[in-house]
Amino acid sequence: MNKEKVYTLLEKPGQPLVNGGWLRAFLLALILLNALSVILESVASLKENFAFVFIVFERLSVSLFALEYVLRLWAINTKGRFAGSWGRTRYLFSPMALIDLASILPSLLAMNFIDLRFLRIARLLRLLRILKLGRYSKTLQTFTRVAIETRAELTLTLLAMLMLLIVGSGLMYYAEHEAQPNVFASIPGTMWWAITTLTTVGYGDAYPITSLGKLIASVLAIIGIGMFALPSGILGAAFLKRIKLEESLTCPHCGYKAHEPKGSDVQRTEG
Repeated sequence: MNKEKVYTLLEKPGQPLVNGGWLRAFLLALILLNALSVILESVASLKENFAFVFIVFERLSVSLFALEYVLRLWAINTKGRFAGSWGRTRYLFSPMALIDLASILPSLLAMNFIDLRFLRIARLLRLLRILKLGRYSKTLQTFTRVAIETRAELTLTLLAMLMLLIVGSGLMYYAEHEAQPNVFASIPGTMWWAITTLTTVGYGDAYPITSLGKLIASVLAIIGIGMFALPSGILGAAFLKRIKLEESLTCPHCGYKAHEPKGSDVQRTEG
């Protein structure tokens, strides 16, 4: 087995060398089917009538994911950022490698007929396989890059929202505690009301009855609408910028995609 071809097949699916686009589609479908299997298995009638099908599909899926994990670990030090003698060790502790391991390890333990109470949660951990979509989905990869690029703006927005949550909860506690000691029993307990108000959900299980409390709630609700719209605007602008960037890197004639320059403005690639 050619190690370089295995590396290209797993790490760069869809490249002309091995025409690995089919592998990306197959693994995406397998991950989604696994998530669907976990959901359907929670229905008692389906689990009872199709127990054998669920078991066979689970063991087949675990075998395929385990094979993918082993092959990737074997070929990962061929080239790229994990090349070299310590490449495998560094890869073992990378986020995607840990996700791959977490998605198969619980089922492998269960297959060994270990019947421990705490391992029952392993059935739910199979849903971690949905996180593997990030490896094969270009859309999720774009989302990850956008989130990284806007991390400073998003962090600032989240800090502002946290400050608003704390201040709003404190003001509402002192305004309503005497009138409703059971509903607004503490500032941490009042944070539940503040969250439902800021997000405009408003379950109705807690609401102010004093004039001051109603005033605070009104101001907080209006500010919350604008505050929660900020991350959407930031991500929307970043997505548009990323899409234009990727279009500028792709030749309209041959479809070749150039590498993105680091730390500089990107010039449009001519086909």
